[in-house]
Amino acid sequence: MEFSIGSVAANSIDFHYVELGAGPLVLCLHGFPDNAYTYRYLLPVLADAGFRGVAPFMRGYSPTGKPADDRFESILLGQDVVALIGALGAKEAFVVGHDWGGFATLASAVLAPERVRKIVTLGVAHPAAMGTDYDTLKGSWHAYFFQMPFAESAVAANDYDFIVRWWRDASPQYDPPPELIDSVKATFRLPGVLTSALNYYRHTFHPANRDPALNASREKIATTPIPVPALAFHGTRDRPGRMPAFERMDSHFAASLEKVAIPGAGHFIHLERPNEVNTKIVEFLKK
Repeated sequence: MEFSIGSVAANSIDFHYVELGAGPLVLCLHGFPDNAYTYRYLLPVLADAGFRGVAPFMRGYSPTGKPADDRFESILLGQDVVALIGALGAKEAFVVGHDWGGFATLASAVLAPERVRKIVTLGVAHPAAMGTDYDTLKGSWHAYFFQMPFAESAVAANDYDFIVRWWRDASPQYDPPPELIDSVKATFRLPGVLTSALNYYRHTFHPANRDPALNASREKIATTPIPVPALAFHGTRDRPGRMPAFERMDSHFAASLEKVAIPGAGHFIHLERPNEVNTKIVEFLKK
């Protein structure tokens, strides 16, 4: 199947997306370092199952534009999701998210549970379950490294070799196809994308960079148990500290939560084990 390409204005940003299928909307959100084509395996399965799968390039990831205020806090990603649902002509949607897209998915469910029917997260735990122990900090080292002013040059060096190495660390048993890595590198070579991607970390993790106007929303998202049914995937070979957080996050979900841990899989679980993951997603959405 060949993806359709589209664009829509939502939350004052021009979002570009790839799309496949017709039916109930399933919004599929990518993370770092990645792009919308990370759902190359899921979108055809959704279309065959009678859904409309839409995978946007997230804010700042060209060809999607940047916000006028150049802000990238994770709360804003959740607001983008809610705005995209309406902009795409739907009253409600299922939401699937990997990595930063997973945090956006969780936020959207709290911000607008009347618009979000069910959620699926890939490779993330609820942020409130993350600890500050040594293993967790070790597994999140890049979030702190990206605060440095020289991070752009380090990530871009040697034609973005950082991205290749990061993928291998995050999914140690996965050998991504060259065309996949080429697609991600092509996205990051576009003007402004690298700084935008790093600003997700700079604006979310560094207290001095957070927008005070978002304090109420930030508190709401941090303290409100997820009010919609959720399916959560995690690989046992993801980075240090991640599986323990995944295992202890149940109390942060008020509706049903089904957790699926896949032995041997790493962070890019939807690409490593697409048949297993996609079959389960469709079953969950159709319940």
